[in-house]
Amino acid sequence: MAKPLSASKMVEILRAEGLTVHEVRNWRNHNRNSKGPWGPVNGVMIHHTVTSGTAASVDICYDGYSSLPGPLCHGVIDKKGHIHLVGNGRANHAGLGDSDVLRAVINETKLPPDNEADTDGNRHFYGFECINLGNGKDPWPEAQKEAIEKVAAAICRHHGWSERSVIGHKEWQPGKVDPRGFTMDGMRRRIAQRLGGKPQAPDPKPQPQPRPTYEPFPGSGFFHVGQNSPVITAMGRRLVAEGCSRYEEGPGPEWTEADRRSYQAWQQKLGFKGKDADGIPGKFSWDKLKVPNS
Repeated sequence: MAKPLSASKMVEILRAEGLTVHEVRNWRNHNRNSKGPWGPVNGVMIHHTVTSGTAASVDICYDGYSSLPGPLCHGVIDKKGHIHLVGNGRANHAGLGDSDVLRAVINETKLPPDNEADTDGNRHFYGFECINLGNGKDPWPEAQKEAIEKVAAAICRHHGWSERSVIGHKEWQPGKVDPRGFTMDGMRRRIAQRLGGKPQAPDPKPQPQPRPTYEPFPGSGFFHVGQNSPVITAMGRRLVAEGCSRYEEGPGPEWTEADRRSYQAWQQKLGFKGKDADGIPGKFSWDKLKVPNS
């Protein structure tokens, strides 16, 4: 989870990435915050406008329509690679999408199929509309694709996210096709390279890797009743060391309610509240715990 960028910080990090940024009208105070929450933010979502022409496209994204008021995104990326900022806060761009996809974005794991529309994406994603007709024929100039890469990398770098926190609208909401004209896997590889990390392979195959110092996050689904693993013992020992023990005995290798309550205490120690402190490990809190290899 992350606190949304302020307007000034957004401008600062985009320009630091080498982008040309245009501030449109009253964009710093233009949002839909009165209609719903904004944040915590978890990722960046890429769209295409289904329009042509910079001025008209920017105006539409700022003003919206009678049935869908603006802003329709946070920024518009034109074909020259310039960024036109049109909103700061909640924007009407993502709509309802798949909670499983959001969970994968938060945990930075492989995206599942988007087959549900049960979660408010306008709350959790920065949105960028790219000027393109979306018909598969309208070209995507390299300057525009490079700007998408830079925008996403700048935001990910600020929040400490990887390229897996960047998705297309078509990966979020069933029935959507945007962006059309390049693949999101390809764009994520570009973002990974810009961030200095290893790019995602389009069809990952097992590769020998040096054993890390700490246990990698095994995914939230790993922690369930009946799970038995030395990783759980190692986790429990770290929770005890952090003063978060809720164990009457142990810890041991089997996932129990005492493990959940101890991990909940760790989440609360990190500042998580409510549903974000449910005792089920997430990637951010797991990485902070530094569970030794077992």
